[in-house]
Amino acid sequence: MGKGYSRIAVIYGCDSSEWEVSCRSGEFVASRIDGSRYDVYEIFARFGNWTLAAYRRRNSMRVIIPENERPQVDKTDFSVMVEGEKVRFDYAYIMQHGTPGENGLMQGYLEMLGIPKSSCSAFVSAMSFDKFSCKNYLRDLDCVKCAEDVFIRKGEDMESLADRIIRKLGLPLFVKPTDGGSSFGVTKVKLKEEFPTAVTAAFSEGETVIAEKFIAGRELTCAVYSTGNAPVALPVIEIITENEYFDFEAKYLGKSREICPAELSSSETAMVQDASIRIYNRLGCSGCVRMDYILAEDGLYFLEINTVPGMTAASLVPKMVRTAGLDMTDFLTSIIENS
Repeated sequence: MGKGYSRIAVIYGCDSSEWEVSCRSGEFVASRIDGSRYDVYEIFARFGNWTLAAYRRRNSMRVIIPENERPQVDKTDFSVMVEGEKVRFDYAYIMQHGTPGENGLMQGYLEMLGIPKSSCSAFVSAMSFDKFSCKNYLRDLDCVKCAEDVFIRKGEDMESLADRIIRKLGLPLFVKPTDGGSSFGVTKVKLKEEFPTAVTAAFSEGETVIAEKFIAGRELTCAVYSTGNAPVALPVIEIITENEYFDFEAKYLGKSREICPAELSSSETAMVQDASIRIYNRLGCSGCVRMDYILAEDGLYFLEINTVPGMTAASLVPKMVRTAGLDMTDFLTSIIENS
């Protein structure tokens, strides 16, 4: 039995460096939502300007609205005027990577209006978006390890900081923003002299930064979604990159291979999927969430969580869905009806 939603708003575009990826993800999701079941409205939202970019009424063709004619979304009740009719959305599918769709701001707005959404709660989104906070929630789980790290805030003396961090973590190490995605602002530091530039690059993406110990191993990722009964883990993917690490070029410009399902033993696969479900439950996630790992000689290391994972045709989650033998439209219906 469905929830009775009829007007789905797919929100894409965002205030972060990932806004173009977000648009591709949002357009893909909107195109795959069941058009015999829902009206689908595409909301482009960037820096507080929310407009209706396109819509598709049930069993109808998609209508694209020219940019200079797009109606503004009324934020007081999350509605929009379409052809003289006021349409109030009754469900939001959030496809904004970064702020405000992945860090809890959009979730908080929707929660205040009482509008159901595809993603985690505002609190879980905010906490899990911050890599340092999220790792602290998971440090005592016995199913994953967390790489040693050092938290950095603006204003600290870089020279003494570099010495202290390199003594603790060794080289190479990673410097990354605590929030953000698509590897923006991430640097693999091999020499002490590279450290200040790496920190500056990370601070260009956010207010806080972590330096993290380099863990050698296989890079794996696994997504979990709720079916209404219990969370289900999708097939595991192994990422083999031509670059130093899985950076923006590797993710989006073809410089990596994504093997799905990953060539792991059945026990290794079960370990990753079980860890993913336990993290999903531990954090109180909802919707579809993707976890990234390094499988090292001494165990499985948690890297980060993606509460609004990429959903372009080439993204990791759609590959997992296809490998699992699931239909993408049915998968999205399951997210809508169970989150």
